[in-house]
Amino acid sequence: MELGAAADEATAGRLGTLGSHPGEPAPVLVDVRGLRKVYGQLVLFEAINFSVREQEMLAIVGQSGAGKSTLLHILGALDTASAGEVYFGTTLLRSLTPVEAADFRNREIGYVWQFHYLLPEFTAAENVALPLLARGKSKKEALQEAVHWLDEVGLADRSTHRAGELSGGEQQRVSIARALVTKPKLLLADEPTGDLDNQTAEALFSLLESLHASYGLTSILVTHNLPLARRCERVLRLAHGRVEEVSPLEV
Repeated sequence: MELGAAADEATAGRLGTLGSHPGEPAPVLVDVRGLRKVYGQLVLFEAINFSVREQEMLAIVGQSGAGKSTLLHILGALDTASAGEVYFGTTLLRSLTPVEAADFRNREIGYVWQFHYLLPEFTAAENVALPLLARGKSKKEALQEAVHWLDEVGLADRSTHRAGELSGGEQQRVSIARALVTKPKLLLADEPTGDLDNQTAEALFSLLESLHASYGLTSILVTHNLPLARRCERVLRLAHGRVEEVSPLEV
């Protein structure tokens, strides 16, 4: 099927909730204020300030070890900062208890990592269904949603295959379906094309772009692939503990 073809109704519903009028900027979804992260004597980053509006696609670039993945983990409530605040809409992430943070991640965030982290004993559909099962949905409902999302990523005919029976690109597509099956507001992707060859990486990024647009997602991607970063609306460069916004054309 054509990517995003089944998304029209969902997209219209989400776009209708943005609360902005034509010509006005979309509301801020993620607001980072004075963020600092320290490991022992190492100051990974400090005084980081930026915001991300709904439906933006933002790339974060920088050298290895600059703290890009750590920053992404903090934005997704998987880690905590040493100082500073992260707001998700009106929710202050630091105020969440561990149980509330887990529920927040399941409801609001979709994650795609460099490695797919699929469970080898489960089929593609079962892997995609896991976040919904954790939410308390019945197995029947969860698998129906999973098959729909596998269709969205072009793998409807691979739903009963296990991870070891899929190519690297297919495994990563399954991980995208798993990230989006809960219909999150924010998609976080950490080097999602890092383990793929150039042609497969290009196809995967095009898929992410299509799903981002079709479902009105807000997407933040950490990547070393500068040609792909240039295709995002905004680019932040993390270097020497600071973050600066740069034009995508200058990356």
